[in-house]
Amino acid sequence: MNRGAWNKFVKAREHFRYITEETERSVPQLKKIQQKFADSRAGKNSSYTVETPVVYNSALDNITASDEIKLILVADNPGRREQAAENRRYLVGPSGKIAQKFFRDNPQLGIDFTKNVIILNKTPIHSPRTAELRRLCLSETNSNSITAAIEESQKKMAQLLLEFHEALCTPVYIIGYSEMKKSGIFETYTETLKELYIGKKFLYDQIFLFRHFSMNQFTIDLKKQALEGESVGKSLKRIGASYRNRIFNLTCSP
Repeated sequence: MNRGAWNKFVKAREHFRYITEETERSVPQLKKIQQKFADSRAGKNSSYTVETPVVYNSALDNITASDEIKLILVADNPGRREQAAENRRYLVGPSGKIAQKFFRDNPQLGIDFTKNVIILNKTPIHSPRTAELRRLCLSETNSNSITAAIEESQKKMAQLLLEFHEALCTPVYIIGYSEMKKSGIFETYTETLKELYIGKKFLYDQIFLFRHFSMNQFTIDLKKQALEGESVGKSLKRIGASYRNRIFNLTCSP
């Protein structure tokens, strides 16, 4: 990174840390409610200790000015493994392993998942599975405060994506577009991004949406839609742009 890009990156990184701290302070009862929810999970060994209710991706602290970031990847929210004190990093569970394997199996993309990718989320608020964010909101009578915190965090994380995007000017892969639709868990994230990227066509054209890495949905969909003789890189751009246009439905002028 040049000096200008590095300074913007550091500023965005510190903003990220601030967002997580402010989000946690805004809902002081969040960890207690998350723990009750974790304890209620069915099945042997399903319960776990909630250690980090709102997770900052500490992997960003290892990035230096000499690193070459080629991709910003946006996942959903921190799960059980991501919130553990020993991790506090994004995509360290099964989905992360699938993502690593995809880039390892496609060296022609020129992306080392462990060195050239930074990972953000649509919200830093933890839940065991993304769909359970809704159940988290309904778990207590004071759910309005949790709902508000989740929605506000999505707005802030959308702004944060733009900050990192402007710093790095690299492609953005947003994984898991299904909940970004109207009435989806991440509708607020979608609507905020649409507002932020109006008039930023160069950056907007670098955003690509895909299915989840979980259950190999990403890879299966890519293989299903790939055209004969088309490179993996071209397939990713075509498919990702198609999903982007479908979800955002945004005409972005220069």
